[in-house]
Amino acid sequence: MTWHEGAPAQAHGGLPDKRRAILAGARTVFAHGGYTRASVETIAAEAGVSTRTIYNHFHGKLPLFQAVITESTAEVADAQVALIDTHLREVTDLEADLIELGQALATPMTGHAKHFAEHFALVRHLLADTEHLPQDTIDAWRKAGPERVIAALAGHLQRLVDRGLLHIPDPHQAAAQFIMLLVHGVAPFHHGLGITREADIHEIVTSGVRTFLHGYLPA
Repeated sequence: MTWHEGAPAQAHGGLPDKRRAILAGARTVFAHGGYTRASVETIAAEAGVSTRTIYNHFHGKLPLFQAVITESTAEVADAQVALIDTHLREVTDLEADLIELGQALATPMTGHAKHFAEHFALVRHLLADTEHLPQDTIDAWRKAGPERVIAALAGHLQRLVDRGLLHIPDPHQAAAQFIMLLVHGVAPFHHGLGITREADIHEIVTSGVRTFLHGYLPA
């Protein structure tokens, strides 16, 4: 099944609040157990609707998962791009501004925001279930989420290069490296393997930013 074929069906006489309840319930179920372990029956129970109602709004579990990951990815990417724009629009202290950006991007990953926590749990399960999902589902997530955020960050890095504040041959690659430094550093907290103290996150982000700048500050 292709991404287009797996797209969510239009509601047939159903109310928007029912569709919202289905998507919210499905996000919780998929975030908890992943795509392969989830069932339409469990999602229906979580959403407080019948399985027939789910099939009236979506063709089955796969298009429902695709709708959930599409919506969740767009919402989180919107928030992350907004953070990047806010913190890098007017850079006055390069290291401090990058640390503030890193802190802002990393904080939702610690689980303080339920929706962000569910989204990153969804992504972990999506990557674990790649052999059970169509490749275009994975590709669509990458394009709507990571690639969009990296492109936004790369644009700001290029402007810093133009100002002579950084020396970066490939801003897109550098943006991906910046994100990966944050992801690898904060991942243990996100997975519940560490103490999610603000000071710990700040220390991890500061170390990552300084590593990044060590490679890209002008000689």
